[in-house]
Amino acid sequence: MRALDTLARLCALLAGSLLTAITAMTCASVLGRNLFGATLAGDFELTGVATGLAIALFMPWCQLRRGNIIVDFFTSTARPGTIALLDRLGALLVATVMVLLAWRTLLGGLNAWGNHSGSMLMGFPDWVVYAGMVPPLLLTALIAFCQALRPLAGEAP
Repeated sequence: MRALDTLARLCALLAGSLLTAITAMTCASVLGRNLFGATLAGDFELTGVATGLAIALFMPWCQLRRGNIIVDFFTSTARPGTIALLDRLGALLVATVMVLLAWRTLLGGLNAWGNHSGSMLMGFPDWVVYAGMVPPLLLTALIAFCQALRPLAGEAP
């Protein structure tokens, strides 16, 4: 899990850097528009692209930290073994969904590559975003799968 932890941290750092750059670009665009009457063409396109990529990049860290929302209304009185089993099943479900998302994202990227599709103003190639999303989705799936198989904290190995 140490390698997965390192990769998840790198993804999260990359996502944070990406969002910081987009925030700076948006501020520059707004200031330029209001102070000088000039704006950055396609800033909203880049914001959408970077935000989508950042979401995918944050997912491995979220899964590693078990940061997903847990609704324990029905399990608050359950035995610890039952809760552990449900947590493992939930991790397995997340792994399955992430593999499906990665697969469909890969197909979407290949389709965007073949169609030469891009953003409206800048012509930014769509396949680049898809290609950037597939590895963190697969990493999230791998982390979730490992969590489904490994003992949870406080659980006997």
